[in-house]
Amino acid sequence: MFLSVFEIFKIGIGPSSSHTMGPMVAGRRFLDRLRGLPFHAHGLRASLHGSLAFTGVGHATDRATILGLAGFAPDSYDHALAEAALDDIRTHRRIRAEGLGDLAFDPARDLIFDYGPPLPGHANGMVLRATDAQGDVIFQETYYSVGGGFVLTADELAQGAEARPAARVPYPFETAAQMLQMARESGLSIAAMKRANECATRPPADLDAGLARLWQVMAACIDRGIAAEGILPGGLKVRRRAHGIHQALLAERGRNLAPPHVINDWMSLYAMAVNEENAAGGQVVTAPTNGASGVVPAVIRYWLDHVPGASQDRVGEFLLTAAAIGGLCKHNASISGAECGCQAEVGSAAAMAAAGLCAVLGGSPAQVENAAEIALEHHLGMTCDPVKGLVQVPCIERNGLGAIKAVSAASLALRGDGQHLVSLDACIETMRQTGRDMNEKYKETSLGGLAVNVPNC
Repeated sequence: MFLSVFEIFKIGIGPSSSHTMGPMVAGRRFLDRLRGLPFHAHGLRASLHGSLAFTGVGHATDRATILGLAGFAPDSYDHALAEAALDDIRTHRRIRAEGLGDLAFDPARDLIFDYGPPLPGHANGMVLRATDAQGDVIFQETYYSVGGGFVLTADELAQGAEARPAARVPYPFETAAQMLQMARESGLSIAAMKRANECATRPPADLDAGLARLWQVMAACIDRGIAAEGILPGGLKVRRRAHGIHQALLAERGRNLAPPHVINDWMSLYAMAVNEENAAGGQVVTAPTNGASGVVPAVIRYWLDHVPGASQDRVGEFLLTAAAIGGLCKHNASISGAECGCQAEVGSAAAMAAAGLCAVLGGSPAQVENAAEIALEHHLGMTCDPVKGLVQVPCIERNGLGAIKAVSAASLALRGDGQHLVSLDACIETMRQTGRDMNEKYKETSLGGLAVNVPNC
C-alpha cells in the first residue's frame, strides 16, 4: 500500500505524535462528522483508554483532545490562540466550534481517563460523544491513534490498513524484497522509484516544495533546540542540555583537544536538540513519530555539516529513501510505541536514517536495504517505558544513540556489497512478532521498566 512521504513525515507539535497529534486530529474529525449530521448536538464528552489514559497527562493528551474538539490542527497550531481557547473553555465550560455553535464541555467532568482494559482495536483508543440538551448521548465515534499521527475510526481499523483505495503508482512495493526487485528491473534508485510514486499523485514542483519545507522545519527545530536553555515542563526537572553541549563542542574546535569520537557528540547534540524541543511542545516533524523525531534530522545535519561533498540539494533524496523504509515498517509491523515498544519508534527511525544516509553516500539499493536492516536489527526488543509518561527520559538521549547507530549502520553497509544474511523484511517481521509478545507494561504505559524504577517526583 502506498504511503506518501508526507504521511511518514508530518509537521506537527510535541510531545507525541500518537498521544498529542493523534487525539487533536481525532477531535477535529469528530467535529466534521457532527457538521454532517441531520440533528444538532448540545454538548461533547471524551474518554481516553489504554495508553492514552495511562500516559495521557504527560503527553498532553488532555489538552490535545480539547483543542481538537475546538477545531485546532497540528500542522497549523498556534500556541497563543490555543492557550486562549483553553482558558475560555475552562472558564465558560463550553467549546465554540465553527458551524456548530457553542457546545457544553466541562474539562473536569467531560474528559475521562479510563484506566480499565484498553479498547479492542489498539492500545491508543478514545471515544468521542455528542449529547443532547438533557445530556444523553446522541452520537459517538471510536478513534484509534495508531502511531505517527495516523488516526483511524473503529470501522476503518476493522476494514484494514488505512481503509482507502490503493493509489495507482508505478512502483507499488509492499516489502523490501519487492522494492529491490523493482529497483533491479527498472535500474532506478529507491529514491527515484519513491519520487515516481509521489508524482503519480502530485506535480513534481509540489513534491520538491514539500520536501524543502520538511527539511526547513527540521533544521529550524535543531537550531531552536540548540539555542534554548532551562528546565523542560512536566515535573521531572530535566535540564535542556543541547545548548551547553554545543558551547563545549564549539570551544574545543581548532584546539586539538577533542578525540576522534567527538563526532558522536555532534550527532547526539542534533538529535537531543530536536527532542528537547519536542518535549517542550514545540514544532517538530514526525520521523516517523514525535518520540523518534530527532534521529533523521540529526543524521541529515551530520551529513551536511561534517561529511565532505554533502549538498542540501540532495536532502530530498535522503527523505524519499527514508520514507520508503518508514512505509515498509508501518505497513508490515508498526511505528507505534504503544503497539510494539520503542523498537517501532527509534528503531524504525534509525532504519530510515541509515537508509537515507547510505543512499546519498552512493549506496546501491541493496546496500541501502542492508543499512536499514542493520540499524533496525540492533533496536529489536527495545521497550517504551517513559518516566512519568513524559517524552523525556529515556527518549531524548535515545534519539542521540539512534542517530549514532544509523550512521554506523550506513557505514557498515557501504563496506559491503549488499549481500547479507538477515533481510530487512525478516527484521521487520521480527519487530512485529516481538511487539506482539512484549508485555503491555513495556508499551508506553509507564507501568514498567525505567518508569517504575526511577523516582519521578
